[in-house]
Amino acid sequence: MPGLSTAHSVVEPSALSKRIAQGIVILYALLTMIPLAWILLTGFKTPPDSISYPPKLVFQPSLEGYCNLFTTRSRQTPEYIAGLPPAEGMCDEIARSRNMVVAGPSKFVPRFVNSLVIAFTSTLLAVGLGTLAAYGFSRFRVPLADDLLFFILSTRMMPPIAVAIPIYLMYRELGLSDTKLGMILLYTAVNVSLAVWLLKGFIDEIPREYEEAAMIDGYTRLQAFRKVVLPQAATGIAATAIFCLIFAWNEYAFAVLLTSGEAQTTPPFIPFIIGEGGQDWPAVAAATTLFVIPIFVFTILLRKHLLRGITFGAVRK
Repeated sequence: MPGLSTAHSVVEPSALSKRIAQGIVILYALLTMIPLAWILLTGFKTPPDSISYPPKLVFQPSLEGYCNLFTTRSRQTPEYIAGLPPAEGMCDEIARSRNMVVAGPSKFVPRFVNSLVIAFTSTLLAVGLGTLAAYGFSRFRVPLADDLLFFILSTRMMPPIAVAIPIYLMYRELGLSDTKLGMILLYTAVNVSLAVWLLKGFIDEIPREYEEAAMIDGYTRLQAFRKVVLPQAATGIAATAIFCLIFAWNEYAFAVLLTSGEAQTTPPFIPFIIGEGGQDWPAVAAATTLFVIPIFVFTILLRKHLLRGITFGAVRK
Protein backbone atom coordinates (compact mmCIF):
# COMPACT_ATOMS: atom_id res chain seq x y z
CA MET A 1 0.00 0.00 0.00
CA PRO A 2 1.24 3.52 -0.77
CA GLY A 3 2.72 5.26 2.25
CA LEU A 4 3.17 2.02 4.25
CA SER A 5 6.79 1.48 5.26
CA THR A 6 8.09 -2.04 5.72
CA ALA A 7 11.53 -0.95 6.87
CA HIS A 8 12.72 -2.23 10.22
CA SER A 9 15.76 -1.70 12.38
CA VAL A 10 18.40 -4.40 12.53
CA VAL A 11 19.31 -3.17 16.02
CA GLU A 12 15.92 -2.74 17.68
CA PRO A 13 14.49 -6.19 18.58
CA SER A 14 10.98 -7.09 17.51
CA ALA A 15 8.07 -7.33 19.94
CA LEU A 16 8.10 -11.13 19.74
CA SER A 17 11.81 -11.38 20.50
CA LYS A 18 11.33 -9.04 23.46
CA ARG A 19 8.60 -11.26 24.89
CA ILE A 20 10.71 -14.38 24.42
CA ALA A 21 13.70 -12.74 26.10
CA GLN A 22 11.55 -11.53 28.99
CA GLY A 23 10.10 -15.01 29.42
CA ILE A 24 13.55 -16.59 29.48
CA VAL A 25 14.83 -14.05 32.03
CA ILE A 26 11.79 -14.54 34.29
CA LEU A 27 12.08 -18.33 34.07
CA TYR A 28 15.78 -18.19 34.89
CA ALA A 29 15.12 -15.85 37.84
CA LEU A 30 12.45 -18.19 39.22
CA LEU A 31 14.70 -21.23 38.89
CA THR A 32 17.56 -19.50 40.70
CA MET A 33 15.23 -18.40 43.49
CA ILE A 34 13.91 -21.90 44.22
CA PRO A 35 16.90 -22.95 46.42
CA LEU A 36 16.71 -19.68 48.37
CA ALA A 37 12.97 -20.06 48.87
CA TRP A 38 13.43 -23.68 50.01
CA ILE A 39 16.10 -22.66 52.53
CA LEU A 40 13.83 -19.89 53.83
CA LEU A 41 10.92 -22.32 54.27
CA THR A 42 13.10 -24.98 55.91
CA GLY A 43 14.09 -22.48 58.59
CA PHE A 44 10.45 -22.40 59.72
CA LYS A 45 9.97 -26.17 59.81
CA THR A 46 10.35 -28.55 62.71
CA PRO A 47 13.19 -31.09 62.53
CA PRO A 48 10.80 -33.97 61.62
CA ASP A 49 9.17 -31.88 58.86
CA SER A 50 12.54 -30.85 57.45
CA ILE A 51 13.53 -34.45 56.68
CA SER A 52 10.09 -35.83 55.79
CA TYR A 53 9.61 -37.69 52.53
CA PRO A 54 8.02 -36.63 50.32
CA PRO A 55 9.02 -33.07 51.21
CA LYS A 56 6.28 -31.01 52.82
CA LEU A 57 5.24 -27.84 51.04
CA VAL A 58 2.39 -27.20 53.48
CA PHE A 59 3.37 -27.39 57.15
CA GLN A 60 2.79 -25.77 60.52
CA PRO A 61 5.33 -22.92 60.84
CA SER A 62 7.66 -23.12 63.81
CA LEU A 63 10.51 -21.01 65.16
CA GLU A 64 12.28 -24.05 66.57
CA GLY A 65 15.09 -23.74 64.02
CA TYR A 66 15.85 -20.16 65.05
CA CYS A 67 15.62 -21.05 68.73
CA ASN A 68 18.04 -23.93 68.23
CA LEU A 69 20.36 -21.62 66.30
CA PHE A 70 20.63 -18.97 69.03
CA THR A 71 20.67 -21.32 72.05
CA THR A 72 22.42 -24.44 73.29
CA ARG A 73 20.30 -27.15 74.87
CA SER A 74 20.81 -30.18 77.06
CA ARG A 75 18.54 -33.19 77.46
CA GLN A 76 17.03 -33.79 80.90
CA THR A 77 14.67 -36.28 82.47
CA PRO A 78 10.92 -35.49 82.55
CA GLU A 79 11.09 -35.42 86.36
CA TYR A 80 13.79 -32.75 86.32
CA ILE A 81 11.88 -30.64 83.81
CA ALA A 82 8.66 -30.96 85.85
CA GLY A 83 10.45 -29.50 88.86
CA LEU A 84 11.61 -26.39 87.03
CA PRO A 85 9.79 -23.03 87.27
CA PRO A 86 7.57 -21.99 84.36
CA ALA A 87 9.27 -21.44 81.02
CA GLU A 88 10.56 -17.91 80.53
CA GLY A 89 10.13 -17.68 76.77
CA MET A 90 9.12 -19.39 73.57
CA CYS A 91 12.51 -21.04 73.05
CA ASP A 92 12.41 -22.46 76.55
CA GLU A 93 8.92 -23.85 75.93
CA ILE A 94 10.00 -25.49 72.67
CA ALA A 95 13.05 -27.03 74.34
CA ARG A 96 10.98 -28.43 77.23
CA SER A 97 8.47 -29.93 74.79
CA ARG A 98 11.35 -32.09 73.57
CA ASN A 99 12.57 -32.93 77.10
CA MET A 100 15.42 -30.42 76.88
CA VAL A 101 16.36 -27.20 78.66
CA VAL A 102 18.14 -24.12 77.37
CA ALA A 103 21.70 -24.14 78.72
CA GLY A 104 22.75 -20.75 77.33
CA PRO A 105 23.36 -18.76 74.15
CA SER A 106 25.07 -20.33 71.17
CA LYS A 107 28.17 -19.04 69.39
CA PHE A 108 26.30 -17.96 66.25
CA VAL A 109 26.12 -14.24 67.10
CA PRO A 110 29.88 -13.86 67.77
CA ARG A 111 30.67 -15.77 64.57
CA PHE A 112 28.25 -13.58 62.62
CA VAL A 113 29.85 -10.42 64.03
CA ASN A 114 33.26 -11.77 63.04
CA SER A 115 32.04 -12.18 59.47
CA LEU A 116 30.74 -8.60 59.41
CA VAL A 117 33.96 -7.12 60.79
CA ILE A 118 36.34 -9.18 58.64
CA ALA A 119 34.41 -9.00 55.37
CA PHE A 120 33.52 -5.31 55.40
CA THR A 121 36.90 -4.14 56.72
CA SER A 122 38.86 -6.19 54.17
CA THR A 123 36.56 -4.97 51.39
CA LEU A 124 37.11 -1.35 52.42
CA LEU A 125 40.89 -1.80 52.46
CA ALA A 126 41.00 -3.76 49.20
CA VAL A 127 38.86 -1.24 47.33
CA GLY A 128 40.80 1.72 48.78
CA LEU A 129 44.21 0.28 47.91
CA GLY A 130 42.94 -1.00 44.58
CA THR A 131 41.62 2.44 43.62
CA LEU A 132 44.95 4.11 44.33
CA ALA A 133 46.93 1.41 42.50
CA ALA A 134 44.56 1.43 39.52
CA TYR A 135 44.83 5.23 39.28
CA GLY A 136 48.61 4.98 39.27
CA PHE A 137 48.64 2.36 36.50
CA SER A 138 46.09 4.35 34.48
CA ARG A 139 47.58 7.83 34.73
CA PHE A 140 51.34 7.40 35.14
CA ARG A 141 54.04 5.65 33.18
CA VAL A 142 54.89 2.71 35.42
CA PRO A 143 57.95 0.67 34.37
CA LEU A 144 56.96 -2.86 33.34
CA ALA A 145 53.31 -1.98 33.92
CA ASP A 146 51.98 -4.91 31.87
CA ASP A 147 54.22 -7.38 33.69
CA LEU A 148 53.20 -5.98 37.07
CA LEU A 149 49.51 -6.15 36.19
CA PHE A 150 49.91 -9.75 35.06
CA PHE A 151 51.74 -10.60 38.29
CA ILE A 152 48.93 -8.99 40.30
CA LEU A 153 46.33 -10.96 38.36
CA SER A 154 48.29 -14.21 38.72
CA THR A 155 47.65 -14.17 42.46
CA ARG A 156 44.00 -15.00 41.65
CA MET A 157 44.95 -17.98 39.50
CA MET A 158 46.15 -20.21 42.31
CA PRO A 159 43.58 -22.31 44.17
CA PRO A 160 43.48 -21.44 47.89
CA ILE A 161 44.53 -24.94 48.93
CA ALA A 162 47.84 -24.49 47.02
CA VAL A 163 48.97 -21.73 49.39
CA ALA A 164 46.99 -22.71 52.47
CA ILE A 165 49.79 -24.61 54.20
CA PRO A 166 52.50 -21.93 53.68
CA ILE A 167 50.10 -19.23 54.90
CA TYR A 168 49.18 -21.36 57.91
CA LEU A 169 52.85 -21.82 58.85
CA MET A 170 53.58 -18.12 58.33
CA TYR A 171 50.58 -17.06 60.42
CA ARG A 172 51.57 -19.44 63.20
CA GLU A 173 55.02 -17.90 63.39
CA LEU A 174 53.66 -14.35 63.33
CA GLY A 175 50.93 -15.01 65.86
CA LEU A 176 48.14 -14.14 63.40
CA SER A 177 46.35 -17.49 63.55
CA ASP A 178 42.76 -17.23 64.74
CA THR A 179 42.82 -13.41 64.77
CA LYS A 180 40.57 -10.92 63.00
CA LEU A 181 43.62 -8.92 61.91
CA GLY A 182 45.13 -11.95 60.18
CA MET A 183 41.94 -12.71 58.25
CA ILE A 184 41.48 -9.06 57.28
CA LEU A 185 45.04 -8.86 55.92
CA LEU A 186 44.64 -12.13 54.03
CA TYR A 187 41.30 -11.25 52.41
CA THR A 188 42.59 -7.77 51.58
CA ALA A 189 45.65 -9.20 49.85
CA VAL A 190 43.53 -11.62 47.83
CA ASN A 191 40.96 -8.99 46.81
CA VAL A 192 43.42 -6.23 45.88
CA SER A 193 44.29 -7.95 42.59
CA LEU A 194 40.64 -8.10 41.56
CA ALA A 195 40.09 -4.49 42.62
CA VAL A 196 43.10 -3.23 40.65
CA TRP A 197 42.07 -4.93 37.42
CA LEU A 198 38.43 -3.89 37.61
CA LEU A 199 39.08 -0.31 38.65
CA LYS A 200 41.83 0.28 36.11
CA GLY A 201 39.32 -0.34 33.34
CA PHE A 202 36.88 2.11 34.89
CA ILE A 203 39.49 4.83 35.41
CA ASP A 204 40.83 4.38 31.87
CA GLU A 205 37.38 5.42 30.61
CA ILE A 206 37.50 8.75 32.49
CA PRO A 207 38.98 11.41 30.17
CA ARG A 208 42.27 12.87 31.35
CA GLU A 209 41.05 16.30 30.24
CA TYR A 210 38.84 16.51 33.34
CA GLU A 211 41.85 16.31 35.64
CA GLU A 212 43.95 18.60 33.46
CA ALA A 213 41.22 21.24 33.56
CA ALA A 214 40.98 20.93 37.33
CA MET A 215 44.75 21.29 37.77
CA ILE A 216 44.76 24.33 35.47
CA ASP A 217 42.19 25.85 37.85
CA GLY A 218 44.64 25.40 40.72
CA TYR A 219 43.84 21.93 42.04
CA THR A 220 46.68 19.63 43.05
CA ARG A 221 46.89 16.13 41.64
CA LEU A 222 45.44 14.70 44.86
CA GLN A 223 42.59 17.21 44.88
CA ALA A 224 41.79 16.45 41.25
CA PHE A 225 41.78 12.75 42.05
CA ARG A 226 39.46 13.25 45.02
CA LYS A 227 37.05 15.74 43.48
CA VAL A 228 37.05 14.68 39.83
CA VAL A 229 38.11 11.06 39.41
CA LEU A 230 36.46 9.49 42.44
CA PRO A 231 32.95 10.83 41.68
CA GLN A 232 33.28 9.69 38.07
CA ALA A 233 34.48 6.23 39.16
CA ALA A 234 31.80 5.77 41.84
CA THR A 235 29.91 3.19 39.80
CA GLY A 236 33.04 1.13 39.23
CA ILE A 237 34.04 1.37 42.89
CA ALA A 238 30.58 0.19 43.96
CA ALA A 239 30.64 -2.77 41.56
CA THR A 240 34.14 -3.72 42.69
CA ALA A 241 33.13 -3.48 46.36
CA ILE A 242 30.26 -5.90 45.78
CA PHE A 243 32.51 -8.51 44.14
CA CYS A 244 35.17 -8.16 46.85
CA LEU A 245 32.59 -8.41 49.61
CA ILE A 246 31.04 -11.53 48.11
CA PHE A 247 34.43 -13.28 48.14
CA ALA A 248 35.31 -12.21 51.69
CA TRP A 249 31.82 -13.02 52.96
CA ASN A 250 31.61 -16.52 51.49
CA GLU A 251 35.27 -17.60 51.81
CA TYR A 252 35.52 -21.02 53.46
CA ALA A 253 38.90 -22.69 52.89
CA PHE A 254 41.13 -20.16 54.67
CA ALA A 255 38.51 -19.63 57.40
CA VAL A 256 38.50 -23.35 58.22
CA LEU A 257 42.28 -23.64 58.29
CA LEU A 258 43.25 -20.40 60.03
CA THR A 259 40.41 -19.93 62.54
CA SER A 260 38.86 -22.15 65.14
CA GLY A 261 37.68 -19.97 68.01
CA GLU A 262 37.85 -16.23 68.54
CA ALA A 263 38.07 -15.21 64.87
CA GLN A 264 35.97 -17.97 63.33
CA THR A 265 33.48 -16.69 60.76
CA THR A 266 30.00 -17.95 59.92
CA PRO A 267 30.74 -20.23 56.89
CA PRO A 268 32.82 -22.80 58.82
CA PHE A 269 30.44 -22.54 61.80
CA ILE A 270 27.22 -23.40 59.95
CA PRO A 271 28.12 -27.03 59.01
CA PHE A 272 28.80 -27.83 62.67
CA ILE A 273 25.31 -26.91 63.89
CA ILE A 274 24.44 -30.32 65.29
CA GLY A 275 21.04 -31.10 66.70
CA GLU A 276 19.64 -33.91 68.83
CA GLY A 277 20.20 -37.15 66.96
CA GLY A 278 21.87 -35.62 63.89
CA GLN A 279 22.03 -32.51 61.77
CA ASP A 280 19.56 -29.82 62.80
CA TRP A 281 18.46 -28.78 59.31
CA PRO A 282 16.00 -26.05 60.41
CA ALA A 283 18.80 -24.41 62.42
CA VAL A 284 21.19 -24.73 59.47
CA ALA A 285 18.57 -23.18 57.16
CA ALA A 286 17.92 -20.39 59.67
CA ALA A 287 21.65 -19.62 59.88
CA THR A 288 21.95 -19.65 56.09
CA THR A 289 18.98 -17.28 55.75
CA LEU A 290 20.46 -14.80 58.21
CA PHE A 291 23.87 -15.16 56.57
CA VAL A 292 22.48 -14.18 53.17
CA ILE A 293 20.70 -11.04 54.42
CA PRO A 294 23.71 -8.65 54.77
CA ILE A 295 25.13 -9.37 51.32
CA PHE A 296 21.63 -9.20 49.87
CA VAL A 297 20.94 -5.81 51.46
CA PHE A 298 24.36 -4.48 50.43
CA THR A 299 23.79 -5.53 46.83
CA ILE A 300 20.28 -4.06 46.76
CA LEU A 301 21.55 -0.72 48.07
CA LEU A 302 24.19 -0.56 45.35
CA ARG A 303 22.20 -2.23 42.57
CA LYS A 304 22.01 0.91 40.43
CA HIS A 305 25.76 1.40 40.68
CA LEU A 306 26.30 -2.29 39.97
CA LEU A 307 24.30 -2.25 36.74
CA ARG A 308 25.96 0.96 35.58
CA GLY A 309 29.39 -0.30 36.63
CA ILE A 310 29.10 -3.53 34.68
CA THR A 311 28.21 -1.68 31.47
CA PHE A 312 30.53 1.27 32.06
CA GLY A 313 32.66 1.86 29.00
CA ALA A 314 30.73 -0.64 26.86
CA VAL A 315 29.83 2.11 24.38
CA ARG A 316 32.65 4.40 23.35
CA LYS A 317 31.95 7.80 21.87
